[in-house]
Amino acid sequence: MAIGDETGAAGDAPLHRPSRNVIVVDDQLSIPRSELEVKTSRSSGAGGQHVNKTSSRVEITWNVALSPSLTDEQRQVLTARLASRVSLEGAIRVVASDTRSQLRNREHAEARLIDMVKRGLTVPKRRRATKPPRSANQARLTVKRKQSDKKRERRRPAPE
Repeated sequence: MAIGDETGAAGDAPLHRPSRNVIVVDDQLSIPRSELEVKTSRSSGAGGQHVNKTSSRVEITWNVALSPSLTDEQRQVLTARLASRVSLEGAIRVVASDTRSQLRNREHAEARLIDMVKRGLTVPKRRRATKPPRSANQARLTVKRKQSDKKRERRRPAPE
């Protein structure tokens, strides 16, 4: 089995395999693990007695405002596009408590952070305004005319 072949808990998408010191977001951005603040705590949910004694919930915080790995332009784009996810201090927080394994939860949290940053940095295509085709306009007017005729036919005849 190759490294990239492993899948998550329910056989879903392949998990992000962590490298030693950096998290690669794309070919232009890598986040050093030293910039991430990782906290673990007790997770809620299923697990029986095991859940009461292990800290499997993982919370990763990355300060976008202070990160030296971002350019000023990337920082502005991220804070603008992820405004609802960035705290007042300029930090992004991601939490994972999907599995009972702390390692897997850390991988899930890192994958979510990568996905969030990728989506935040991609600029959506500008919409090009288009005109509806003439046939669609004619069809709409034909339907309106038929509806109007139907309603007119139902009216009481005008007294002569």
